[in-house]
Amino acid sequence: MNKIVRMQESHHETDSAVGPISGEAPEVAVPISPGREDGVNPEHDDRGDDLKKVINESRSSEPTLRQIIDKIPTLAWCNLPDGSSEFLNQRWHDYTGLSPQEAHRGGWKVAIHPEDLPRLTAKWGTLSDLEPCEYEVRLRRSDGVFRWFLFRIEPLRDEVRDVVRWYGTATDIEGRKRIEALRAAEKRTLEMIADGASLRDILNELCCSIDVEASPVISTVLLMDPDGERLWHTAGTLVPHDWLPAISPVLVSPHSACCGAAAFLKKRVIVADVATHINWPDEFKDLAMKNGIRAAWSEPILTEDGEVLGTFALYSSDPRIPTDAEIELIEAAGHIALIAIERQRSRAALTTALHEIAKSEAELRTIIDAIPQLIVAIGADGNLLYANKALLEYTGLRKEEVGTERFREVFHQEDSERLHDQREAALSRGLPFEYERRVRRRDGQYRWLLVQYNPLRDEQGKVIRWYATGTDIDERKQAEERTRQENVALREQIDQVFMFDEIVGSSPALKTVLSGIVKVAPTDSTVLITGETGTGKELIARAIHKGSRRAGHAFIAVNCASIPSSLIASELFGHEKGAFTGALQRRQGRFELANSGTIFLDEIGELPAETQIALLRVLQERQFERVGGTRVISTDVRIIAATNRDVPAAIASGTFRADLFYRLNVFPIDVPPLRNRKEDIPMLVEYFVKRYAEKARKQITKIDKNALKLCRSYHWPGNIRELQNIVERSVILCTGDTFGIDEAWLSSPGTARLKSSGLLIQNVKNYEKGLIEAALAESKGKVAGPNGAAAKLGIPPSTLDLKIKQLNITKNTIR
Repeated sequence: MNKIVRMQESHHETDSAVGPISGEAPEVAVPISPGREDGVNPEHDDRGDDLKKVINESRSSEPTLRQIIDKIPTLAWCNLPDGSSEFLNQRWHDYTGLSPQEAHRGGWKVAIHPEDLPRLTAKWGTLSDLEPCEYEVRLRRSDGVFRWFLFRIEPLRDEVRDVVRWYGTATDIEGRKRIEALRAAEKRTLEMIADGASLRDILNELCCSIDVEASPVISTVLLMDPDGERLWHTAGTLVPHDWLPAISPVLVSPHSACCGAAAFLKKRVIVADVATHINWPDEFKDLAMKNGIRAAWSEPILTEDGEVLGTFALYSSDPRIPTDAEIELIEAAGHIALIAIERQRSRAALTTALHEIAKSEAELRTIIDAIPQLIVAIGADGNLLYANKALLEYTGLRKEEVGTERFREVFHQEDSERLHDQREAALSRGLPFEYERRVRRRDGQYRWLLVQYNPLRDEQGKVIRWYATGTDIDERKQAEERTRQENVALREQIDQVFMFDEIVGSSPALKTVLSGIVKVAPTDSTVLITGETGTGKELIARAIHKGSRRAGHAFIAVNCASIPSSLIASELFGHEKGAFTGALQRRQGRFELANSGTIFLDEIGELPAETQIALLRVLQERQFERVGGTRVISTDVRIIAATNRDVPAAIASGTFRADLFYRLNVFPIDVPPLRNRKEDIPMLVEYFVKRYAEKARKQITKIDKNALKLCRSYHWPGNIRELQNIVERSVILCTGDTFGIDEAWLSSPGTARLKSSGLLIQNVKNYEKGLIEAALAESKGKVAGPNGAAAKLGIPPSTLDLKIKQLNITKNTIR
């Protein structure tokens, strides 16, 4: 055995070691792994230096070396490239109880929890591609108890980077996992309380969380009845069914077996062995042991003033006392149950008036009959009890026919079959619910009703009755069906004129864009989308993603202009903990989140210079580093960029890198402004009117011709976004079935001032015209490009083209 001790270099912190069978963590030690002559890491503490000295002195002695590795206070091992064990130190054997012969090669796997083993061993076939890694798995102690460990694994590679050994250590993290589980259980309880879940559902969810954490121990909650003399089983789905009669009810008494005594004494009661406990009646002892209950531990659920609300208990299949961890679970679960019970009591207090009314059946029926809405009362078992006067008049039935087959015939057969399972499941949950179904009116016509169910509960929270109300929504359903058919027809029409989701239109300018989308989408090429603000550049990017092989993965959009320049690098590439003030933990960037998908970088022209360099590296090498990190991260992401700036002009002014532009401009798509595709305006108006009318629940069936005429004549400086906003505003203000637009909304903000200050405006126009003509003359009539007039004036070429047209400037004459 010619192996040298090698200390892991990937973790500078020390590893908590696992101690004796008690499960307590012994002194922390640096992991040591045999098999490589690397020496000892000098960055560890004094104890590491002492160990280094011992190792150096013992290097020539194999028995001494083996003894050192066996004595280090941590679980350590060495595996071959296929994952089979080559060496396990003595600490590992002591903890698991497996002999070297039993653990050799693949025998060590029996100590791993069956649910965690596939995840741990799944990647052994590709270990040559792995870097140092960590896994959280459960390891079986020699007494059969599983505890959570953090496995840290590091490769030893030869000169050609092939893995020749794997070294690992294990850290006990049982305490941390238990705290995480309790926090999650408390968070889930609070969420269910906020959502209005029943107390039974909340407590059952709590028991499920504890059962998972404390397995194989099972949990149960017993609640106190109003007289304070008995406890009743309320929650605990794993409690054996045959045992339930023994705990429903339990007498509150000092001589009671477990829960009753805990409630009476107001303190924890531990029964280490059911078979020998003096307060367990013989018939219950036999029943308990028959159902696998050999020990029981109960914690009273107490309010601040000492009132007993119930008990939380754990059952064990082995005669024993609870561990410290199980005591913590009992206390924490009791606290969480207290929160849920007190909340339920507060809610019950608010509904006392309703319960009082429910006690008087005659009075309640009188009230229900006076309500014009259709109402039926349903028993807790789901059977109909009675119907109010309005429902009988609506259906033409007699009171005696309620609950009979004759009553069930008024419901449409298709709906009864469709809703049967849904109704039964909702009734069993005990929460309010609703659905839509057809009911036959007394004239024989089926009409749609919205049926809403609400439960009535007793003081213990048990559902004793349901009330269902029916509201006629037939006109609404008919309108929805008409709208649906119109939408189908509209979608078919739009599909014929090249609509990609919300990209609406059939103009030649838009067809050119859509043709480019169809061609570039299936590829992985980088796309640069240019166009004015509001033209729908992000819609184009989403259409490209949807048509690509990455459509099943994430589409991450980043607006580069909305993120401060000091944070843009962290937002795109992520950061390590402590990279800057406020970086309290590691954070993934947008490029990591978009891996295997598409990242859309909007307003790319606003990126600061240092971020442009980092983005250029991603484009060239498909690699980046987090802010504050040193590890190179590879990424498989498609990049789509967009800008409303004149990029060549930005390059000329030095605010945008030319090499980055060439990398982005693999497949350029220029989105035309709305003024250049005015033939699409009627279709866009119709599309937006239907969308916002449906959202506002309005029936708008016509579009005023004058409104379309105004839209065609307007210049639309805000493009489609401005059109969309004006249509939404018009729909909100529309009071009839005809859509119209206020002409004042389509006036330029400066129109009034132009009329009142004509001389000043004319002077400004003349000055502006002179500047443009001078720039055109200097650029020999060229508008765009680094040496074009637009770059010289510092404005986009599209803006300059517009001003040339407005000021009647002839470029040919100037050239």
